[in-house]
Amino acid sequence: MTRILVLAEHRMGELRDVSFELIGFARQIEGLENPEVSCLILGSDVKDYAKKLAEYADKVITVQNERLEGFNSEYYVKALRQIMEREKPFLTLIGHTAVGMELAPWIASSLGVPLATDCIDVKLEHGKLKVTRQIYSGKINMEATLKEAESYILTIRPGTFPAEEVEPVTGAVEEFKVELGEPKGKKFLKYVEPPKGEVDIEKAEVIIAIGRPVREPEQLAIFEELANALGGVLACSRPVADKGLLPKDRQVGSSGKTVKPKLYIAMGISGAFQHILGMKNAKLIIAVNKDPKAPIFNVAHYGIVQDMYKIAPVLKEEIQKLKQQA
Repeated sequence: MTRILVLAEHRMGELRDVSFELIGFARQIEGLENPEVSCLILGSDVKDYAKKLAEYADKVITVQNERLEGFNSEYYVKALRQIMEREKPFLTLIGHTAVGMELAPWIASSLGVPLATDCIDVKLEHGKLKVTRQIYSGKINMEATLKEAESYILTIRPGTFPAEEVEPVTGAVEEFKVELGEPKGKKFLKYVEPPKGEVDIEKAEVIIAIGRPVREPEQLAIFEELANALGGVLACSRPVADKGLLPKDRQVGSSGKTVKPKLYIAMGISGAFQHILGMKNAKLIIAVNKDPKAPIFNVAHYGIVQDMYKIAPVLKEEIQKLKQQA
């Protein structure tokens, strides 16, 4: 039986969605029949996390140690290495997150096993492991064949497999003791939450998000008017926040906020995966972009290939007309 090891992530007292996404992803890898999916959870007190993960993984391995209260890659590498040497998984799956991007290269180098990062698909074909990655800002999918090995480490892009589609099972929970030693260069202090702004986009039901084409403060007005007409709020992608046109707490994406509104209208946003991570769970996504090949259209329910400065005023006027008729 093929063994797959998934590294679960948690932060601020909550399991992150990527943990369940990876479990689901592991079960649907083409070429692997009925793989045994084990999930590893590290922390100071992870019993509750383990119970939840055991509802979806065949086995949950817990490592509990006060030194693992916060993420410290030195300790994580030591723990993960000991688990991998014992379990000998064919695949070790880690989320392509801030944690995974730091951890995966280190552990792969430590163990001398092949590593492929930011994968969106994986399959075993004629005994060879093939991964799919995106290049050119997500416009082209590239398939790569990894050299033959007994074990591989892959980081998987969050959102590749919907967490809500993971099928439940009844898994066992097993505690494992590891030797961590003393840290040589790092020490976890605390999580620092960014200050809250006047608008909390995480609670908004309607969001109008603007992208790179907005270059001047004067250009914000039409989109603010559209947001007001819809009873929503204005958000943005990273380039807009970097220019200081909107506060950082209005930024949607992996380095900003994660939002789940009822309606998300993306104006002039190309759809790099960092942005997609922050809004992919919106119930209705409408994308407006002049580039018909923009990756944002891959996740949008409806798309308009047009200049956003032409579309926004028309939408606002039509919404106002509907309100007057009501």
